Amino acid sequence: MSTLVRDPPSDLAEPSVFGTGEMAARIHAFDWSKTPLGPLASWSPALRTTVGLMLANRFPLLLWWGPQYVSIYNDAYIPVLGLKHPNALGLPVRECWSEIWDILKPLIDAPFQGGPSTWIEDFELHVQRSGFTEETHFTVAYSPVPDPTAADGIGGVLATVHEISEKIVAERRVMILRDLGVEVAAGTAEETCRIAAETLSRHGKDVPFALLYLIDSDGRSARLAGCCGIEPATQVSPLLARLDVFDCDRSWPLAAAFRNQSMVEVTDIRERLGAAPAGSWEEPPHTAVVVPLRSNKANELFGLMITGVSARLKFDEQYRSFFELAAAQIATAVAKARAYEEERKRAEALAEIDRAKTMFFSNVSHEFRTPLTLMLGPLEDALAGNQLPPAERDRLVLAHRNSLRLLKLVNSLLDFSRIEAGRVQAVYESTDLSAVTAELASVFRSAIE
Repeated sequence: MSTLVRDPPSDLAEPSVFGTGEMAARIHAFDWSKTPLGPLASWSPALRTTVGLMLANRFPLLLWWGPQYVSIYNDAYIPVLGLKHPNALGLPVRECWSEIWDILKPLIDAPFQGGPSTWIEDFELHVQRSGFTEETHFTVAYSPVPDPTAADGIGGVLATVHEISEKIVAERRVMILRDLGVEVAAGTAEETCRIAAETLSRHGKDVPFALLYLIDSDGRSARLAGCCGIEPATQVSPLLARLDVFDCDRSWPLAAAFRNQSMVEVTDIRERLGAAPAGSWEEPPHTAVVVPLRSNKANELFGLMITGVSARLKFDEQYRSFFELAAAQIATAVAKARAYEEERKRAEALAEIDRAKTMFFSNVSHEFRTPLTLMLGPLEDALAGNQLPPAERDRLVLAHRNSLRLLKLVNSLLDFSRIEAGRVQAVYESTDLSAVTAELASVFRSAIE
């Protein structure tokens, strides 16, 4: 392991040769005599020139020099190394990036041995620079560096590195949110959660597992409505969870998330519930979150979402925001499903009222026609004879005329009920409004007189 010397030996070049940045100072202070490159004063002009150009560049650059590929890098490359900095300086690449050496070796060997330069636009690597195996993405270009003093004319390989991890992961999460918005159709709330879980199951890199719970109307329990990456009805995925019991030591903290209506982070999955499903990676997640599914009404929740955090990604603010956006997408779909269910129930209730109204009109019409028919028969018999005095005949004529009118109204009511039931097709025709008005007025003439 190389060491960093704070006071550089007097035989090293002046600091002004490589500039005044952090890596310029470290390169000057480093004891290169303990590396295959030898003391700084013995470096070839090509190496010194390349290092100077590299340190002056603000783009992340890494130089592997000599057959051992000894590492030299500039200030902009420091974030790429993470915790490997500053010990990576002066180390052969097989020691600096030992976890991915088998991947890097053929890519570096090609330009160093006279082959073409290497270019990869999205280079996925899983490195150990932050205390865990981390998923990273880079755009890289490996180019040979000529050196006339080298045996084959090539002194090393210059790596131009641009990390695009945040960009790739962000685009991936946008696709997840898009899929949730498009594929989670509005059926029932349970169907919505099931489809949402199926959608999340295709994105194990960001969502190792997920559980979707819908809160019962009494607010005392929640039912499992969807899950992915894990079988239902296990210790980790109970079918029914109590929300009025705060037993956070042996179960998910659903009650705490429900009470506080905020995201709850669970950092002790293994101690709390045992091994969790790993998702797309070998390592199971050690962290999960419980996220509320918020209603469009204040202080009201539809449900709760439990999802694992990838073991190969940092759980940063962007990751938390992604989970909140995913929960919001699912909550919106559940709200649409609930609204659809309520609208369907209202439509069924209105249809039942219409059926009851039609049946009522039909029954009442038949009940009215029977006594009217019995009344009209005697009236018509009495009017057929000539024994009635004129005054009595006028009264019977009035009663007969109004009975016929009432029978006509009852028949119209019966026809209306048949039209409502769809058993009769209505046919409309023009009417003499003045004649209808005169007939209506005649009904009240005797009472007025």
